[in-house]
Amino acid sequence: MAHSKQIRILLLNEMEKLEKTLFRLEQGFELQFRLGPTLQGKAVTVYTNYPCPGETFHREKFHSLDWENPTEKEDDSDKYCKLNLQQSGSFQYYFLQGNEKSGGGYIVVDPILRVGTDNHMLPLDCVTLQTFLSKCLGPLDEWESRLRVAKESAANSKWIQEHPESAYNLVNSPHLKPAWVLDRAFWHFSCDVAEGKYKEKGIPALIENDHHMNCIRKVIWEDIFPKIQLWEFFQVDVYKAVEQFRRLLTQENRRETKSDPTQHLKIMQDPEYRRLGCTVDMNIALATFIPHDSGPAAIEECCNWFRKRVEELNSEMHQLINHHQEQAVNCFLGNVLYERLAGHGPKLGPVTRKYPLVTRYFTFPFEEMALSAEESLIHLPNKACFLMAYNGWVMGDDPLRNFAEPGSNVYLRRELICWGDSVKLRYGNKPEDCPYLWAHMKKYTEITATYFQGVRLDNCHSTPLHVAEYMLDAARKLQPNLYVVAELFTGSEELDNVFVTRLGISSLIREAMSAYNSHEEGRLVYRYGGEPVGSFVQPCLRPLMPAIAHALFMDITHDNECPIVHRSAYDALPSATIVSMACCASGSTRGYDELVPHQISVVSEERFYTKWNPGASPSDTGDVNFQSGIIAARCAINKLHQELGAKGFFQVYVDQVDEDIVAVTRHSPSIHQSLVAVSRTAFRNPKTSFYSKEVPQMCIPGKIEEVVLEARTVERNTKPYKKDEHSINGMPNITVEVREHIQLNESKIVKQAGVATKGPKEYIQEIEFENLSPGSVIIFSIASKLTLAELNQILYRCESEEHEDGGGCYDIPNWSALKYAGLQGLMSVLAEIRPKNDLGHPFCDNLRSGDWMIDYVSGRLISRSGAIAEVGKWLQAMFFYLKQIPRYLIPCYFDAILIGVYTTLLDTAWKQMSSFVQNGSTFVKHLSLGSVQMCGVGKLPALPRLSPSLLDVPYRLNGITKEKEQCCVSIAAGLPHFSSGLFRCWGRDTFIALRGILLVTGRYLEARNIILAFAGTLRHGLIPNLLGEGTYARYNCRDAVWWWLQCIQDYCKMVPNGLDILKCPVSRMYPTDDSAPLPAGTVDQPLFEVIQEAMQRHMQGIQFRERNAGLQIDRNMKDEGFNVTAGVDEKTGFVYGGNRLNCGTWMDKMGESDRARNRGIPATPRDGSAVEIVGLCKSAVRWLLELSKNNIFPYHEVRVKRHGKIVTVSYDEWNRKIQDNFERLFHVSEDPSHPNEKHPNLVHKRGIYKDSYGASSPWCDYQLRPNFTIAMVVAPELFTPEKAWKALEMAEKKLLGPLGMKTLDPDDMVYCGIYDNALDNDNYNLAKGFNYHQGPEWLWPIGYFLRAKLYFSKLMGLETSAKTMLLVKNVLSRHYVHLERSPWKGLPELTNENGQHCPFSCETQAWSIAVILETLYDL
Repeated sequence: MAHSKQIRILLLNEMEKLEKTLFRLEQGFELQFRLGPTLQGKAVTVYTNYPCPGETFHREKFHSLDWENPTEKEDDSDKYCKLNLQQSGSFQYYFLQGNEKSGGGYIVVDPILRVGTDNHMLPLDCVTLQTFLSKCLGPLDEWESRLRVAKESAANSKWIQEHPESAYNLVNSPHLKPAWVLDRAFWHFSCDVAEGKYKEKGIPALIENDHHMNCIRKVIWEDIFPKIQLWEFFQVDVYKAVEQFRRLLTQENRRETKSDPTQHLKIMQDPEYRRLGCTVDMNIALATFIPHDSGPAAIEECCNWFRKRVEELNSEMHQLINHHQEQAVNCFLGNVLYERLAGHGPKLGPVTRKYPLVTRYFTFPFEEMALSAEESLIHLPNKACFLMAYNGWVMGDDPLRNFAEPGSNVYLRRELICWGDSVKLRYGNKPEDCPYLWAHMKKYTEITATYFQGVRLDNCHSTPLHVAEYMLDAARKLQPNLYVVAELFTGSEELDNVFVTRLGISSLIREAMSAYNSHEEGRLVYRYGGEPVGSFVQPCLRPLMPAIAHALFMDITHDNECPIVHRSAYDALPSATIVSMACCASGSTRGYDELVPHQISVVSEERFYTKWNPGASPSDTGDVNFQSGIIAARCAINKLHQELGAKGFFQVYVDQVDEDIVAVTRHSPSIHQSLVAVSRTAFRNPKTSFYSKEVPQMCIPGKIEEVVLEARTVERNTKPYKKDEHSINGMPNITVEVREHIQLNESKIVKQAGVATKGPKEYIQEIEFENLSPGSVIIFSIASKLTLAELNQILYRCESEEHEDGGGCYDIPNWSALKYAGLQGLMSVLAEIRPKNDLGHPFCDNLRSGDWMIDYVSGRLISRSGAIAEVGKWLQAMFFYLKQIPRYLIPCYFDAILIGVYTTLLDTAWKQMSSFVQNGSTFVKHLSLGSVQMCGVGKLPALPRLSPSLLDVPYRLNGITKEKEQCCVSIAAGLPHFSSGLFRCWGRDTFIALRGILLVTGRYLEARNIILAFAGTLRHGLIPNLLGEGTYARYNCRDAVWWWLQCIQDYCKMVPNGLDILKCPVSRMYPTDDSAPLPAGTVDQPLFEVIQEAMQRHMQGIQFRERNAGLQIDRNMKDEGFNVTAGVDEKTGFVYGGNRLNCGTWMDKMGESDRARNRGIPATPRDGSAVEIVGLCKSAVRWLLELSKNNIFPYHEVRVKRHGKIVTVSYDEWNRKIQDNFERLFHVSEDPSHPNEKHPNLVHKRGIYKDSYGASSPWCDYQLRPNFTIAMVVAPELFTPEKAWKALEMAEKKLLGPLGMKTLDPDDMVYCGIYDNALDNDNYNLAKGFNYHQGPEWLWPIGYFLRAKLYFSKLMGLETSAKTMLLVKNVLSRHYVHLERSPWKGLPELTNENGQHCPFSCETQAWSIAVILETLYDL
């Protein structure tokens, strides 16, 4: 389906500055700038730095955009200028009103991520990632140069030592000297505590209580601060200042200075920050303190006043520094409290040099000395340049402020949460301020962008914005679709947006660990995890709305405290699931899944991560596998997260079920499917806290298709956790039990599920839990609201199908009735009218004349219920507006509305089909709609009831009885003739069509139900031909049972876990041949027993007379024809049966003309062993042999009674007999004197395969027909490739038609290629359509011919294979043309000779569509 271009409109308004507003767009969007009300009629010019086509992006390079006026009229209020967005990143715009800037802002265009060998697109909402510490990955040489991110600005990095000017040090940042002195004093204090020197003052090495903390505070105030006298760095040397003042006062020729009342004496900071190095402005001093005369006494008095003022200023500064020291002490003690006493902290234990009281703020790469000696280094530039400030972050600080610059006292006040392994880089305002640093980091950034698709800006708020812009611009030149993840702690969404918009951040990290309970965790999902369920459908052209930053939602980041300590180990699984159900990127950190019970320190951790080892035991500390921690569950939820993102499940609903249980719903509005994840969190440890066993019942709207995943956190009997010395190991005694894709009744968490119906199509399932223990999750898949069976009613339904429901197809006066009552009926006519613009067509005339057709379309759907009625109501609403416009415009707008609905419905259908269809060609997709066309549910159920114990059987409320009844989809044999009532369902047609119509298209559940429904009707070892709901079945065909067996084999091979069908319950309608039809559930058997019965009955031999034989069931058949026989030849293993007066294969035309004297005579009895039935039997026997060898099928043989004795025939023996005899007896040798040929006089085509063996009329065996190609496909092992190829060449030459295969050799004396069922004359071979299978070109055999050609061509060499491929494509192209042109949108049952239309054929036939789909599937 072609989607319209996405267009967003940004209205510009006067003086509207939107720099802090986030506008997110995608590549491929068109952005239109339009004038808002405040700018209409004014001269406005829009400028942007989004590059012109073909140009590269330069942040400072702006260009103007041209206005476009779509109306080209004087009224230009709709004018716009636009950007076609094809590049990701951050782009700025502004607009001028005249020459004055009037407003502006930024837009952020998301990157397009591609992954995998096929380079497929990965939507941002599908991202799942895990954070690693590179240093813990071990000595992987190939990773070394790429994963050094953690150590990039390490204090011991060689480049930092060579270029110390790149960091904030005591030379380029002398304002940090006081903080450095304090830091060293704290370090020496910490070392003394570690050595026990303060034990007598109440401070042991192991800090354990508040008393110890108070003693630390006391020592700092009484010993450390007085010793280091930090205030001196901010004070004036009083003596020097007074002496200078005195000299100036007594200086000869001193100019009088007028006092300025606005200027006051204040301390001027010494730029080099020397002790008592500050000064005051002497001009202000001289103007303030003026002696009353020049005498010594007056001068001394004046100096005393000046001294007193300077001492006051020093005292004020002392008081200010005292305030800073108070904060420093509080921060110092707060750090000690967290690291050593807090329950949620790391509890570092005794103070040591490795684990000091507090983290150091500065580097000291020299040998330790006394503090006074160390202080002397700060004034030696060649030493002080290596005394650098460490980096970190400041809680609650303005992120746009650089905390290391002058004016900030963060280091002095000890407010920095410091990273003791990386220094604070000093970029300045532009590259010229520190050329090496800018060049080095640009090169580093470019290397990163070369090797990685994404970058993480850790603590992005600590990076100067202008620096980050510069570096990201460099990265995007090499990696245009760079994925930029950032961590921000601004405390404000508005401030977040400043960073996001300026830098073009793709995803902002959000942390689940910030949630203090499950309710808050659910709120975070709702806030960042997608649109609300039920959001309005948005048009393609709409206003550009402010957005919140796309989230990377992480259950834990490497900075977070350990959740096992903070919460419990049992919470890892439910919280990870809640995070994963958010519709955004999701992530975690290595160690979370393994349940490592402590924080993995970025700074101090020196061990390696564990290795993957599938065979490891839980006690192996160095290895992990799927049995470790929650790894198995993580794998499942990550896969689900990606699937939901890729399939458009972008709507989210969060339900707080109770204090601990959170249910998150993800919904796809395009396919109307939902998933509900129920997680029981464990913020409190279940072993030490009370959790109620009574879990609230949940009501889930919709029908649960399956349990996608259920997992429980459980304990296992292993050794308890012990921290390993070499590996970062997790808790071995906790793991998860995981079960995926199970039925509701198999769940160990759900006790029972009741169904409450609100109407014929509306379900609510009431879920009662029994094992939803803390640490458990269960995820349900909710059925689509609009099923393929419902789409059958909306799109198709021919006259007879609709008539069953009391309706009919719309009849257009002066023309004809539509082919379908559904939308396809209208679309087929419109497809003819539209290209010719044929407004004079009766269809258009009918629309202009009145609302009859319009009301028919919506009213027909509204009269139904559920989702179908909702579609009808939507159309009714659209048609309300349609009816308001002039009548002459209605046809074109009616067409526009229907096209939109029709294409959306087709998309909905394809999204519910297999990947073969979804990723297939247009031909495949349109052909697959035959599955929707042919498969439906009528007013009366066509299939017999399935076993009540079978799961996932669809039910509905009977409109009359108001009771539940099964409503399984059935396959119509063909439209319009075989579509309703007793004549809708035929065993042979159903199972020839089932593989292509249902299995290839991915409709596995419907296929299962049909297989089991027919299995329930098995009688005499046969599957009925005419089904008649089972009650009116006719068991007069020999091949349906073998097609049924072939479908079971195909199901087992094509469907995931397909072999499970063999154990499914079959409700036997006729458990014995003479049983009256029994209600479903009376006698149930597993399918494998029914299969065995069919095989055994054939080996025993089948012989019976049809019930009610005579005119009441067949007005044409002669008496002998009602006698049914079938069996297996003891010598050859061939299935045989039939007689000269019945026709038990697909070529089943019975004569019905008295005038031509052919009534009661089969045109093609094909008694004996029909070639395709022998092939199907061989396929079934071979398959059952394979299953029995693998102990999947419990029977290895069939047991029969012969001559009063029990005889066993193994499947191996049966298989070998068919193999050994097939070519010997079926191949017609090219040698006239071949000894195997019993009737050489009947041979008229050599090198072919007989159509049958042992027919009552031997000449029939030798007729060239297309049936042998069926055996070639299902049992190719029977054929010698060279002989098979020659036979196929003969079939191609003689039988291949434009669309189908001639059913008889044109050289045969009874061949006639034109079928006319109405003709009644004296011609025995033609009257009343006697030649139905004697020449007309049937479509379904062509599928087997083409598939056989494809198979054997590969065995004949590359050249032959290539030629065959061209032939197949050429033939299929003719089917494509017919499909597109047919108003029925299908392929016919048959054509007359040379592809001519046959008016007596079904216009669209299930098996015709099926075999072409199968051929395309083989391609």
